[in-house]
Amino acid sequence: MTTSTMAPADPTVGGRHGWRIVAALAITSTVGYGTLYYAYSVLLSPMAASLDASTTAVTGALTASVLAGALMAIPVGRWLDRHGGRALMSAGSITATCLLISWSQVQTVGQLYAVMIGIGITGAMVLYEPAFAVIVSWFTPDRRPTALLAVTVVAGFASTIFMPLTGLLVAHLGWRGALLTLAAIHGVVTVPLHTLTIRKAPHATAPAPTARPDHTRRRAAARAATHDPRFWILAAALIAHGAATSTIGVHLVGYLISRGHPATFAATAAGLLGVLSVTGRLVLTGARRRLPVTTIVATVFAIQAAAVLAMPLAAGSRVGAVITVTGFGLGFGIASLATPALLAARYGTTAYATIAGRLTAPVTTAKAAAPLLAATLLPHGGYHLLLAAVTTACLLAAVGMRAVGEGQDRQRLAATSPA
Repeated sequence: MTTSTMAPADPTVGGRHGWRIVAALAITSTVGYGTLYYAYSVLLSPMAASLDASTTAVTGALTASVLAGALMAIPVGRWLDRHGGRALMSAGSITATCLLISWSQVQTVGQLYAVMIGIGITGAMVLYEPAFAVIVSWFTPDRRPTALLAVTVVAGFASTIFMPLTGLLVAHLGWRGALLTLAAIHGVVTVPLHTLTIRKAPHATAPAPTARPDHTRRRAAARAATHDPRFWILAAALIAHGAATSTIGVHLVGYLISRGHPATFAATAAGLLGVLSVTGRLVLTGARRRLPVTTIVATVFAIQAAAVLAMPLAAGSRVGAVITVTGFGLGFGIASLATPALLAARYGTTAYATIAGRLTAPVTTAKAAAPLLAATLLPHGGYHLLLAAVTTACLLAAVGMRAVGEGQDRQRLAATSPA
């Protein structure tokens, strides 16, 4: 049985400034995802035409960006545990703003790849993972779910806000002018919020006799997590689910068009995924008062598998397409909210960011690689093979999440049973 290393519970953690941090991170995460990630799909075609490059080559730059962010997850996690988020997130937001400006000036595909790799690195410094680490350090377990939910609900609308905004900017200013405007928005909003608002939680800034014990506790907590079989089961479940969601996110429009739907309807139906991701997070937060998180998440993953399994039969009609997309969309963002809760509950907060980074790296890599792998399957098995693979991945994720929950149940029984 794994022994969790917990940070001391401090009832004062949170408070008025803690909620200011939540508000700041909700805004910066929305702007960060909107400018550094979601704008790319709108800029893709005009960039490819301007750079005289294929769509595949330009799409690969985004994949390289995501992979660079995955590689940064582990060192970023270690930094956050040792130093907190203020310096890291401030430097990341400043650098990301400069990279957005540089992006507007690229003249070759090679330059685009270099800039996007830099954006992937800075994204790992300013998006969900560091934001969650800051929140976990500030809030006690009873307040933490509400704080995390607030950030993810607001940031869940990043695509809804920034994809239309980017399209409008491109139409009036061109893609280079659009990027300069997005850089200005990013810099004006995120830099002051990260610099002036983020700080270490009160219990984290309390003086310690020496730095060595803190470092030793962090290493012990991280080691305990990576030696726990349930950690790797959780990782496998999230890798499978991440691969499934990213595959559907990229290929859903093409699939619906292949079923005879107009491109405008296909894009609108796919756009439901962003709104539904918020719905799924609200469902998780409400249901967790009565059910374990793992049970809720496993159920949602199973619903996603059933929705994808039903697509070949139902998605030929508009009603059937909306129903199946809705079923899948409920789980589109649920993992991002469930993961911090599961990690903090099982392994404590002493080395939360380090442990989360070790989990984020393979999950993000799977999200980046899965759509490309799916594209290679399409010429051989068509969308039927792709949907079968996604269904299988969702089922494996549901089974894995349920196994994590059963392990936690046994651990609680062992802890409460008389000697």
